[in-house]
Amino acid sequence: MNLEAYERLLFERRPGGVLLITINRPEKHNAADRQMLAEFTRVWKDVAEDDETRAVVITGNGRAFSAGGDLGEEVEKLSDFPAVVKTLEEARGLVSNMVECDKPVISAINGAAAGAGLAIALLADISIIGEDVAFTDGHVKIGLAAGDHSVIIWPLLCGMAKAKYLLLTADRIDGREAERIGLVSKAVPNDEVLSEALRVADQLARGPKYAIQWTKHALNNWLRLAMPSFEASLGLELLTFFSPDAKEGMSAFLERREPKFD
Repeated sequence: MNLEAYERLLFERRPGGVLLITINRPEKHNAADRQMLAEFTRVWKDVAEDDETRAVVITGNGRAFSAGGDLGEEVEKLSDFPAVVKTLEEARGLVSNMVECDKPVISAINGAAAGAGLAIALLADISIIGEDVAFTDGHVKIGLAAGDHSVIIWPLLCGMAKAKYLLLTADRIDGREAERIGLVSKAVPNDEVLSEALRVADQLARGPKYAIQWTKHALNNWLRLAMPSFEASLGLELLTFFSPDAKEGMSAFLERREPKFD
């Protein structure tokens, strides 16, 4: 694995085969720009092929995990068909590569997570979040259909009723509530998130490699079954990039005002 090929992700090899990945754009709350999205997509294939890695922890540098897409770049995609197609390919690749990665992945959700960052946080095999960390899937607030990961995983984690409520309203919840409804694996005090994630990763890294990897593979068949629904949701999300609601929603967000949808 060529760790130097990445600009937005930092890597630290820890004892026992644990690889710590840190999302590293703290000045922008680790928002996912074009470079980071490309790295999010390919890193899981590299991890899968890396013989030194037995378990992965991914977290964010600073106060955020990854605060979604870089909205300045997202605005540029409005009505730009080639850019939207590229986004579709990267978003599909991120999800499918995480599903197919055989190594166990633990997310240490230390702060705000949205968009591609939230996708990684919740698609991880085990998710550890700070009790006071608040998040939402806010697609509908900016006029976009929720597509980049939520349809494939939220109903499996917290049930269809809760998934529909949270995705249609975009209400914020904190780590305690996310654990209560099953959207994350475990909530801990904020200052214990990374240490707990590393503890779990160390336990998995010392365990029976094939038993753990193949259990993950079998469980992920549920996600493979949901892949057509995910791809439909992703296509519908990107179709809404051409809608007046998206223009209004993104403009309102950048201008710090309430959107006025038709």
